[in-house]
Amino acid sequence: MFDFVSFIPRAIVQGIPLLLGSTGETLTEKSGNLNLGIPGIMYVGAISGVIGAFFYEQSAVEMNGFLAVSIPLLCSLLGSGLMGLLYCFLTVTLRANQNVTGLALTTFGVGFGNFFGGSLIKLAGSEVPAIVLSATSSYFCASLPFAGKLGWFGSIFLSYGFLAYLAVVISLAAAYFLRHTRAGLHLRAVGESPATADAAGINVVRYKYGATVIGSMIAGLGGLYYIMDYTSGIWSSDAFGDRGWLAIALVIFTIWRPDVGVAASFLFGGLYILHMYIPSGMNLAIKEIYKMLPYVVTIAVLIISSMRNKRENQPPAGLGLPYFREER
Repeated sequence: MFDFVSFIPRAIVQGIPLLLGSTGETLTEKSGNLNLGIPGIMYVGAISGVIGAFFYEQSAVEMNGFLAVSIPLLCSLLGSGLMGLLYCFLTVTLRANQNVTGLALTTFGVGFGNFFGGSLIKLAGSEVPAIVLSATSSYFCASLPFAGKLGWFGSIFLSYGFLAYLAVVISLAAAYFLRHTRAGLHLRAVGESPATADAAGINVVRYKYGATVIGSMIAGLGGLYYIMDYTSGIWSSDAFGDRGWLAIALVIFTIWRPDVGVAASFLFGGLYILHMYIPSGMNLAIKEIYKMLPYVVTIAVLIISSMRNKRENQPPAGLGLPYFREER
């Protein structure tokens, strides 16, 4: 029989990086910026947190829980925020092509992570090409102490680290911000028609910078969660996989609604690991077909989304287009 009690928690853990990445990208796209650099930004967020955790573990005589959590967290936010700032400087200030800039940031982010990750491996003198930060990871992975006593309920709902719950809160808060606040309305106006928003007195540049930098910081937390919680503090080069691209696809699947992204990310996380729970015997070809499910669903989502006719289900009208104020 299919073991839902063990499958659902693993699906949720798989989906949290996708949830943070898609939430950050949704905020960014609502400002009219199409940031294809999310995979690189998540990578930089992960390695920045690893750098902070590594040097803290090396220097600390006795681990302090608050510092063990706050140092990697702040480093991750700083690194991914700077990536978002760089993207805005190139696309908003210098008006570079958004698609090319995003792809360049992805390449740069992966190279940045592999370079500094390799450097830390040499500093640690590790015999394997990986860094193990188990002391720091134990604080990120810590769940509620009574979760194990509540059976399946505790396993499904209460067995996660604090970043998993924070990811859900961030997504719901982002949805509320976009729908029910004046600043959220201004942000959506900037994404739909920056010329009209500018004429109404809304600072287009400030909203584009703010949404993109904050969105990048949220996405960077997805990278930090993957390393500190999902892999239990183990960093190895090119281990993050294609989760950044799935996060971008998830934005389309959720029709630019962060609250819908909560359930959608867990669905994608379940599809990602479904091949481990469906019996396939010794037939490796069948197992590889199961591994294709997230990508098949992604393609189907792109096809279905292109057939939608409702305006509210479409991307912001100004998405990916540079804004020239002098042409207003």
